Amino acid sequence: MNYEKIRNWIHQNGGLSFSRSGGPGGQYVNTSDTKVILRLSLDTLPLLEQEKQKVLLHLANRINSKKELIVRSSNTRSQLQNRLKAEELAFRLIKSALENRKKRHLTKPTRASIERRIKSKKIHGKKKQQRRELIV
Repeated sequence: MNYEKIRNWIHQNGGLSFSRSGGPGGQYVNTSDTKVILRLSLDTLPLLEQEKQKVLLHLANRINSKKELIVRSSNTRSQLQNRLKAEELAFRLIKSALENRKKRHLTKPTRASIERRIKSKKIHGKKKQQRRELIV
């Protein structure tokens, strides 16, 4: 898998829109469009069909009905820096969706942990036994 190809695809095919961003910036924030919204049509993503499905499944909460991945960035006061951050975030999201996750191997509880659990159960049982009413 060529990640550089994906990075270039994001840079070339990303639909950018800009809007006014909240946060720091003083009076400048009222006049500049520094917030960046990056839209990527996943239909043209340069991946195999199986890999595209993996991305669609993994990023379902960030994908709209037109199969567009939407990434927003408004962390900095600079439109250029926000654009670069949005592109980097989109790349990291796609990359993490494509990575294979290791399955957890079940392990046997240690002898000490079993003994601690049984000791705790016995203490709890004794406590409850002492609360019982004695019938004479």
